[in-house]
Amino acid sequence: MAFGHDKEIQEYRNLMQPPDTFEDGFNWKTVLGAVFLGFIMMPGSMYLALVVGTGGSITEAARWVTIILFAEVARRSFKDLRMQEVYILYYMAGLALSSHFQGQGLLWNQYLVQSDYAHAMGIAQDIPTWIAPSAATIQAEGANFFTASWLPAILMVAFIMIITKIDQFGLGYAFYRITNDIEELPFPMAPVSASGITALANTRDTAQSWRWRCFSIGGVLGLLFGFMYIGIPAITGAFLTQPIQLIPIPWVDFTKSLSGTLEATPFNITFDLGLVLVGMVLPFWAVIGGVVGIIITCIANPMLHKAGILSNWRPQMDVVDTIFINNIDFYLSFGIGLTVAITLVSCLEILKPLLQAIIGQKAADGKARVSFGSRARGGWRRLVTNNVERGDFSVFIAIGLYILSSLSWIGLSCWLIPNFAEPRVLIFFLVYAFVYTPITAYATAKIEGLVGQAISIPMVKEATFILSGYRGVEIWFTPAPLHDYGRATVEFRILELTGTRVMSQIKTQLVTIPIVIVSTVIFSQLMWQMAPVPSEAYPFAQKMWDLQAKSQCLMYSATVEGGSLFMEAWKWDYFFVGMGSGVAAFVFLAALGLPTLLVFGVVRGLGQGTPAAILLELLGALLGRYYFRRKFGDMWLKFAPVLLAGFSCGMGLMAMLAVSFTIIKKMVNPLIF
Repeated sequence: MAFGHDKEIQEYRNLMQPPDTFEDGFNWKTVLGAVFLGFIMMPGSMYLALVVGTGGSITEAARWVTIILFAEVARRSFKDLRMQEVYILYYMAGLALSSHFQGQGLLWNQYLVQSDYAHAMGIAQDIPTWIAPSAATIQAEGANFFTASWLPAILMVAFIMIITKIDQFGLGYAFYRITNDIEELPFPMAPVSASGITALANTRDTAQSWRWRCFSIGGVLGLLFGFMYIGIPAITGAFLTQPIQLIPIPWVDFTKSLSGTLEATPFNITFDLGLVLVGMVLPFWAVIGGVVGIIITCIANPMLHKAGILSNWRPQMDVVDTIFINNIDFYLSFGIGLTVAITLVSCLEILKPLLQAIIGQKAADGKARVSFGSRARGGWRRLVTNNVERGDFSVFIAIGLYILSSLSWIGLSCWLIPNFAEPRVLIFFLVYAFVYTPITAYATAKIEGLVGQAISIPMVKEATFILSGYRGVEIWFTPAPLHDYGRATVEFRILELTGTRVMSQIKTQLVTIPIVIVSTVIFSQLMWQMAPVPSEAYPFAQKMWDLQAKSQCLMYSATVEGGSLFMEAWKWDYFFVGMGSGVAAFVFLAALGLPTLLVFGVVRGLGQGTPAAILLELLGALLGRYYFRRKFGDMWLKFAPVLLAGFSCGMGLMAMLAVSFTIIKKMVNPLIF
């Protein structure tokens, strides 16, 4: 099962090739873009997060809106944006709008320390001042972040954001070089963004005009479906007590109705057309593997329930409660075992050709076999040899950055938390930084590179904090060295496909991060002064923050009271079952000669999700393979990512229009406020 010989992997790898030349995309135009994002788009995004919540569609829309706006301004000035400049604007928008500095950030911290749940569970007084001042201090000073008491919290959030972004050029970059340069994984979702960027940058290029046509068709589809899916509920909800939903949002839950047949099985169906297009973009056998994994899970869960393993499930539970309680009973430990299995098999796949190359196997005639061995040697040579044109920096520098940032997290924790340096607690954080994080990050990078989706293991941080034996609330707010570097590999692949030098991304971070920090502090202050957060002025926060505070405070109290439901979640025997199942699945499927993508898809589907998305992805995969590809030939593989990018843009734009209409309606209606 060698990745390099998998036909479908190679096919998707060749779907979009990097340009022959690489250029710097950072210049004065993109600096203006950073200012525009920081002081125009970000305040709107923060406000929407408090009023209606934010999803991927809002962020994606803001990205494309920024690009389209700047592209049109440039054309009016008789200048076109280069593809590299378009990418930097795209990356910059994602960097700003997905920043954890905004949204809940400081506003959430002030609410948490004042919440009734924090006081009721006896933890409010123990929340450290570098998260938020005491409730008494906040009430005395009023809604004001610009005081000396808030300075430690602001500095802490800023420090975390800076180190987190530096981290991406550490382990994230190292895994990108491994998965992209050595393993040559397809990264099927990277061409979606890269193709959209190329389409917007080459609107006047006759040879590339098909990209703009595909993008436009996808945009129209996104607008039409978005109007039915988002627009109508938003418009009717502004006038009626009960909004009209032509299409159920976000899904239809069949868990309770099927509880007699599929015990302990979360079962829901969504009707998001975008998932059909995603299925057209993802590798076919990866989708099929995910379906097989879901089917196995649907068969296994009733059996696990009857065996008394999924013992806490009850027939009246919905899909969310079922997933949560199943994680407690079984899937937390099982999922970690699967992750370890993915990583072990992947490491073996990398080490095998390396060892063969080092040994230098010879044929019967005594001559060296150069085809496979030389390819392996060449692959590893690419890892340690920088591509000057691409702007690579040494992978050893990347590893050094990762070690330095991890030690920074641990050192900061030792400084902030009393008794943190106790051997047992310190060992947990060292294992976090140098064992668990590399394993999960590489597994995520592998899954992202192969099937375009990431794995998610719930409650790992919570379980280990409890198991560490630490007593106190401070550990929950510690900047733990537990990060998902694997997702950064996709962004680096988009960087490569758009012909943008690596240094451009570094420059973008240096300019954008300070603007994000300053902007979010200023506008957080303005929103807090406008009305208490949460309150009726911010409906989403008022509805959801209460529930979130309750669950989080319950979790925090576990290290104070000495007992928690999370203690029940970790079971070593289920961990080894998960690891064994993962390895066995790889061995069995590989022995049958099945595609690598099918193998990873099956492992991904085992207990990792519900039928909600996978069924529509299956529909898209079947349509793409057996209809559109027969109609358009191999060009369909290039059409599909551009179509999806346009659809995302159209959906996002409609979402923003709908939300804007809702906000305006509420602002002019004093009864709501």
